[in-house]
Parts: sequence; structure tokens; C-alpha cells
Amino acid sequence: MMRKVLGFFRSFQFKLIFIYVMLLLIALQIIGVIFMDQLEDQFVNNHQEALADQMNLLEYNVGQVLMEDRDDEDSNEISEDLNDLFLRYEVNSNINIQVVDTQQNILANNQSSSQGVGQVNTEIIVSQALLDNENDEIMLDQETGERMRVMAQPVRDEEADEVIGAVYMEASMEEIYDEIGEINNILMTSAAAALIITAFIGILLSRTITRPVMDMQKQAAVMGKGDFSRRVRVYGNDEIGELASAFNTLSMNLKEANARTEGERRKLSSVLSHMTDGVIATNELGQVILLNRQAELLLSMSSEEAMGQSLPAILQLSDHLAPSDLYDLSESMILDFSDEQGDYLLEASFSVIRNDDGPVTGLITVLHDVTEQEKMDRERREFVSNVSHELRTPLTTLKSYMEALEDGAIVDQDLAPRFLKVTQNETDRMIRLVNDLLQLSKMDRQDLYIQTKDTDVTQWMNEVVDRFDMVVKDKNITFTRDFSEIPIHAVMDRDKMTQVVDNIISNAIKYSPEGGTVTVGSHIENGGAQIYIQDEGMGIPLKNQHKIFERFYRVDKARARNLGGTGLGLAIAKEIVVAHGGTINVSSEYHQGTRITIFLPSHFNPEAGDQSG
Repeated sequence: MMRKVLGFFRSFQFKLIFIYVMLLLIALQIIGVIFMDQLEDQFVNNHQEALADQMNLLEYNVGQVLMEDRDDEDSNEISEDLNDLFLRYEVNSNINIQVVDTQQNILANNQSSSQGVGQVNTEIIVSQALLDNENDEIMLDQETGERMRVMAQPVRDEEADEVIGAVYMEASMEEIYDEIGEINNILMTSAAAALIITAFIGILLSRTITRPVMDMQKQAAVMGKGDFSRRVRVYGNDEIGELASAFNTLSMNLKEANARTEGERRKLSSVLSHMTDGVIATNELGQVILLNRQAELLLSMSSEEAMGQSLPAILQLSDHLAPSDLYDLSESMILDFSDEQGDYLLEASFSVIRNDDGPVTGLITVLHDVTEQEKMDRERREFVSNVSHELRTPLTTLKSYMEALEDGAIVDQDLAPRFLKVTQNETDRMIRLVNDLLQLSKMDRQDLYIQTKDTDVTQWMNEVVDRFDMVVKDKNITFTRDFSEIPIHAVMDRDKMTQVVDNIISNAIKYSPEGGTVTVGSHIENGGAQIYIQDEGMGIPLKNQHKIFERFYRVDKARARNLGGTGLGLAIAKEIVVAHGGTINVSSEYHQGTRITIFLPSHFNPEAGDQSG
């Protein structure tokens, strides 16, 4: 019995009755609120207008009394005349009226002929009325808690154009709100009766709707289990009957569509499971329904994780593409899954699945790993672009100066030597660039021959710095030597490592300010030799430090070209150091100098050396 009761409260019939009753309740509430609000406003306005009329009449008659000729000391006569005035107009006993003079002294009170007379009325609105301001406020009586309408109106002598007194009125509004409360109780009682009657009628009416709906509910449950053979009974030709007929038609169409879909899914699954590329299949909504093994490996995602997800979401395209946008893509797309650990690029090709040129029923996505291919293409493009740019600048300069010499500058004894010197410098620059490129090409082909032998690092570094000491005398640059007193030995190709250190020291000199210091040092580190060169130049921003060993990279491109750099020196230096099994690193603070550190092992076999640097 309890289960049956609970079932009723969860049923569509109960919800229909509940909604029907709630709509009526809301309508009654809205009508009641609006009606009571309007009624309250009307009662309050009528009360205010009645008091205002009474106040105006009193103000006129009080003015007549106050303007009569009397002795200044005859206040008792004025009070008696005012009390007679209150009696003549039969003022309501719930209304308290006081007449005050210009000094706020009470001249008369309608509640008692003597109560408060002669005292001072300290109400603010009375003071404002004596300043010729009318006031009308609703206040709460602090003693009784009743709502009161308080009014104060000046009494004017029009001939003298001055205020000669004021009328102060307090009127209780509780009778109004009591009447409003009685009307509200009547309205609520009527609404409750209407709701009960409506609920009873709703129960009778809901059965005519819920019976066929319940039949369709049972049929839907059977269809959910895969049985499309049963039909719903049609009770009539109304909208519910048409819905039942449409439900039967839908059941038959679903049976046919399910058979076609299962056939297509089996064929699609067979094809995708035997493909060697990464393949993703989706339904018409762009939700993943199949991932083959290769796609799981490429996306690092299992089929269980991907099922039901949106295709743009698992391809990281959801920020700017919807599933339907992928149907219009005729060309492949490169997907960037790169992270801090490295680059990772996939090429995605999309193919739409349709039923006999009809609506779209799904999408096939084929994935290829193109990380290495894209990396090689990018490096090739950058290399060609950089080489072209580096060669174009000196060639353009050569062409310009050669044309100038051809046009007559060659006979100018001042210009000719200068122009020839420039062409010679640019030619040397191109030769250096070509030689650097040839050396890098050999390194790329693993064709770099290293002839190593045990070397006294301290002695060798002193010889290198001695050569530069002679070069920088006219540049006001000082060398500081920080060599270990303990002998340091390393196995290396002395000529090639000299090329490395020469290149780094040359850069330190180029970028050092006038009067700067270049520090060169060597120490024992982890059983090998650690060499460092530190300058006081412009430094390298932290975000650019990892790039300085890339080919053609310069922090300050314009200054580097002016100083004759090719942008390949540090790239060659790194290749040579790595070929020795060592490492090369940079540490720098912008505008505070740069420190290049090289580590060479004390024992190294070039054929088994670490090439990772």
C-alpha cells in the first residue's frame, strides 16, 4: 500500500495535477497580491484625502479664530473658541488635533479641553509647518505600536502674508489595516476552496491523458530492450491519439534504422580494426565511437577514456572548432601536442560518412605522427632562410660598392681605398660564413675528425689569453686570470678547442664595454676540467639563453652583424665540445654580463663519446 502511494506521488498523473493546482495557486496569489496592494493603496489614499480635506477645513476655520481681534493676553478665549470649533465639526475621537501658535504653544486639543493646553509641541513637523511647510507622514506610535498618519499645516494670515499658527493632526490607521486583513482572510478562504475543487476536477481530467501516456511508457521500456514488434493502443483522434500513432510509426522506423546502423557499424569496425594508421570514428554528433590501437598509442588515451567524448576535445581543437566544422575540412590538419618535454605533431585527415549521399552519419579521422618530418622541414626552411639572409647582406654591400667604383669612385684617392677595404671585409665575411657552414656540414655528416691527447689545461689557457692580451691593448679591456694552482689535465683536440675558446673570448671582447674586464678561469670539476669565460657586457635575457647555441641566433642581430659575426660560432663551439664528450652552458643576467662554462672530461674516447651535450 505504501509503495502504491509513493508511486502515485512520482507519477505523471500527480505531476499533471500538481502543476495544474500550482498554476491556479500562482494565479490566485498574483491576483490576490495585486488586488490587496491596490486595495491597500486605495484605502490609504482615501484616508489621506479625507484627512486632508478635514485639515484644510480646520486650517481655514482656525485661521478665522486666530485672526479675530482680541487682547494679547486673552488666550483662554481663543482656546474656548477652538474647542467649540472641534465640537461643531464632530472630529473623530481616533484623531488627535492640536492648534499651536507661532511659539509652538498648544492653544487647543480636541481630546480634552485642558489636556496639553499651554504646553509646547516639540514635534519637528510642527516647526516645519510654522516655517510655512506642509507635512504629511506615516509614523509608528512608540507607546501603542499603531501606525499613525501625522499631518501639520501652517495657518496663514493672507493679508499680512505671515504664518500665525499651525494645525497638528494625528490619526490612527489601524482601522484601515484591520479592514484590509478581514478582506484578505475572505480572499484566502475563497482561494483554498477553489484549489480543493480544482484538484478534484484535475484528478478526473488527468486520467484521460495519463492512460495512453502510461501505455506508451510501457512500450518505450520494451523498445529499450530491443523489441520493436509491439504497438501502442490508439484511444482516439485527438492529439494524444496522434502521438500514439506517431509512436507506433517511430517504433517501426527505429527497427529498420537499427538494422541498418548495426550493419554499417560492423563494416566500419572491421575496416578500422585492420588499419595500421591511427583511426578515430565518430557518430553524427561528433562523439567518439571507435579508436583503433594505433590511435590509442598516438593520443596516449584508451578507448574507454575516449568513448563518448567530442572529437575536437580529444584532438585539442574544442577552443575554435565544433564537431560540425570538421565535416567541411577537405585538407589535412597539423595538430600540435607539444609540451615542455618536447615537440609532438600529428597530421589528421578527415573523411565524412554518409548514407547514400544523405545526411552525415559520422566522421573518420586518420592520424599520422609527423613530428620528425615537420622538424626537419622547419630546420631546412630556417637554414635556407638564414643562409640566404647572411649571404645577401655582404653581396648587396659588394654590389653597391663595386658599382660606385665602376661609376668613378675608383679614381678618387680618398674613396677608392675605403671602398676596396669594405669589399675586402665583406668578402672575408662571406669566406668565414662559408667555412663555418662547411665545418657544420662535416659535423652533421659525422665527418669531424678529432685528434685528442692529454693537455695541460692551465698552460694552454694561459697561451690563449696571452695572444688576446696583445690584441686588446688598444681597446682598454683587461683580462683577469683565475686558474687553479693544482695542475688540470684533459684529453682533447687542442686546435679545435682553441677554436672554441677563441670564439667565446672574441665574443666577450666584442660585447664588453669600454674599460671592461674579461675573466678567464679553469678549475677541477668532477674529475675533469671546467673552463669559464665571463664578460661585463650587455648580457642575455633569461628567455633567450637556451637559444644562443642555435645556428644563426643572435641576441642583438644588428650589433652582431656590425661586429662581423656570422651567428654560427657558438653553434660550432657546442658541436666541438659535445664531440669531446663535454658540455657547454651559459649563465647571464641582462645588462650584467655573461658567463660561458665548458666542462671537459679528463678521459675520453671520441668513438664512444656522448653526443648529447
